[in-house]
Amino acid sequence: MGGWKNYHVPGTVEEAIAVLRNYDGRARVIGGGTDLLVETRRGLRRPYEAMVDASRIAGLNTITRTEDSIVIGCGVTHTEIVNDVRIIRHGQCLAESCSVIGGPQVRNVGTLAGNVAHALPAGDGTIGLLALGGDVEIAGTSGRRWIPAKDTFIGPGKSVIDRHREVLTRLRFEATRSGEGSAFHRVMRPQGLCLPIISMAARLTVERGTITAASISMGPVGPVPWFAEPAAQALIGGPANEEQFEKAVAITLANVTLRTSKYRATEEYRSAMIQSYLPLILARAAARAGAKA
Repeated sequence: MGGWKNYHVPGTVEEAIAVLRNYDGRARVIGGGTDLLVETRRGLRRPYEAMVDASRIAGLNTITRTEDSIVIGCGVTHTEIVNDVRIIRHGQCLAESCSVIGGPQVRNVGTLAGNVAHALPAGDGTIGLLALGGDVEIAGTSGRRWIPAKDTFIGPGKSVIDRHREVLTRLRFEATRSGEGSAFHRVMRPQGLCLPIISMAARLTVERGTITAASISMGPVGPVPWFAEPAAQALIGGPANEEQFEKAVAITLANVTLRTSKYRATEEYRSAMIQSYLPLILARAAARAGAKA
């Protein structure tokens, strides 16, 4: 294919780590390959001596529900997430974010694990997972560890996950319960397969009309996916109404450093999109939490 010499399909995590160890940095973990293979073939990345396909590892191609969380294996595709009733009910912004990635062909093979590990600030699935407070499990020679997904991003395409020696094995988030809701929206050019101009997601907890917990994520507004923490904190303790949501917009714009993209959008346009759509996303999340308009 021109991008690698050898292609390995391990059946266990231990086998995958052993293969990576043998190549000592000359191999690369791959999921669906919808980003990595395209970039490699276009010469944007150096060819690798080997690709290690993590999508067939036993037990990691399923979605499971624990008492409090939903756990997603690294082999689970975007399409499987979009169609999973548990995620639709208890993590709706993630189902919505995965539903707009690429086209059907991409969603049928691409994985959320790959979306997160690839560490692009425009990763739609990543934005949905971050709003839900998601964690990722990383496996390497020293064992396995869970870390917050938001702590994995260093820069565009750069992650604390060593994709030459480690495997992102699972992802998880705390399932939304009664009184909680989430929502996602993407702004893009009319063509259906374009990258997002901006994507935003929110999760709210509403008790008797008052917001008691909130999180807001968005991208691409900078080199890494961004948490609007000041805005989310400002929502807490206030009513779930339009005035409060507009307050969150003002605080977001006061704290974010928006970028101008050569081919996608200016800083000013992204600012306008936040003003237009963030209140709608917050209102939708609040409605799903049971708040009355």
